[in-house]
Amino acid sequence: MGFNYIYVGYSLTIIAFIISLGADIYLRTKYSKYKKVEVKSGITGAEAAREILKKNGLEKVYVVETKGVLSDHYDPKAKVVRLSTDIYNGTSIASVSVAAHECGHAVQDKESYFFLRFRSFLVPFVNFSSKFGYMAVLIGLIFNAIDLAWVGIWLLIIIVLFQLITLPVEFDASKRGKRFLTDLKIVNSEERSGASSVLRAAAFTYVAGLITTLLELLRLVLVVMGNDRD
Repeated sequence: MGFNYIYVGYSLTIIAFIISLGADIYLRTKYSKYKKVEVKSGITGAEAAREILKKNGLEKVYVVETKGVLSDHYDPKAKVVRLSTDIYNGTSIASVSVAAHECGHAVQDKESYFFLRFRSFLVPFVNFSSKFGYMAVLIGLIFNAIDLAWVGIWLLIIIVLFQLITLPVEFDASKRGKRFLTDLKIVNSEERSGASSVLRAAAFTYVAGLITTLLELLRLVLVVMGNDRD
């Protein structure tokens, strides 16, 4: 493999690592800051979630506590909003903001939001690609089976598509979440900017994830091209 391919490949790996680390630090910094700021309404994340769901006719969607930190998510199959302990019991700006975001996904599900449906459709293909994409590239490179390596590259492109589709899903959920918090007076005008900051930081991690995956894919493309030229 030529020197340029190796140099560019390592550079892309370093850049991807820096972007991923930066996004994680940014999110945790904002989360830690607003985790300490209590909302004047005194409402917990769980209470905020239940109120938002009720307002949107989703009383049958349960809100439950789950383990982990920032492990919050909406489960479309079980119709459950799962909130980590700090978010579930917390009365901070961070707690109600994250809870509102996850409820945004529940409302998307109710309204059959196109990008959410499309993302769900891609899940089995992404699982397959994640399992066999890198394997195909690795085996192709080891045995100099370049055609197989390119098949692996195409499988990994599905993961990029999935992450690309995830962006509008997450940004829309945050947009809905901010509206819920304001309309239901869960946060006041002074607290609104803090909620926006938390949700913006969370959304940035998905943007960073997409960029990181694109850089990793480009690195693998360069590796395969380099081997193809040898």
